[in-house]
Amino acid sequence: MGHRSRDARPRLALWMLVALGDVVLLLVSAGLPVLFALLSVVTVTVAVVAAWRMTRRGALAREDGIPAPVGSRRRI
Repeated sequence: MGHRSRDARPRLALWMLVALGDVVLLLVSAGLPVLFALLSVVTVTVAVVAAWRMTRRGALAREDGIPAPVGSRRRI
């Protein structure tokens, strides 16, 4: 029986795109110009993703640093 590996990488989900579009619409309805609202939401989103990746990179480096021997893993 084959084992299918699960892709655990984070992906931009459709609900995230809808939420970002809602934020843009709220900013536009509050009186901001459309281009300014769109650019501000995209800028904040890119900054948050970049910060998340920078903090995650350190955690991944620590996890991959020392491999554990196969025999020492606990079975649940």
